[in-house]
Amino acid sequence: MTAMAPARTEPDLSFLLDHTGHVLRTRMSAALAEIGLTARMHCVLVHALEEERTQIRLAEIGDMDKTTMVVTVDALEKAGLAERRPSTKDRRARIIAVTEEGARVAERSQEIVDRVHEQALAALPEDERKVFLRALDRLATGHLATPAEDSGTVRRARRRER
Repeated sequence: MTAMAPARTEPDLSFLLDHTGHVLRTRMSAALAEIGLTARMHCVLVHALEEERTQIRLAEIGDMDKTTMVVTVDALEKAGLAERRPSTKDRRARIIAVTEEGARVAERSQEIVDRVHEQALAALPEDERKVFLRALDRLATGHLATPAEDSGTVRRARRRER
């Protein structure tokens, strides 16, 4: 005898979020690759431009481990887009400073990110876009802001800076 699958009463939220997130990330990756950046490189450049930030703080914002952050900053330095410098606020700390060329690339990469987001949202009727974003933001900053303590080996999504 074959067992019957349980009846689904609602759409599978986990699948919907995972699938759309994955597709958006692949589209973002392809678009940023056109200017030689990864999403992580874009994240570091943009957040380092906002204010003086250490490599550790930028890793937290981008939800990167130390090794990934080092590799990302190394790539930015090699490309001449950023450099490690002593902090002007704390002589013991080192910050990631964006070069002039890095600032130009960050501006271009932000345009690309905005375009990819606009293309994704264009699939929704105009009157649903703001509602969708508000609801998703409410989940991301509210009930689904913090992972479960025992989340095992589940990969974490990038956290937003508050």
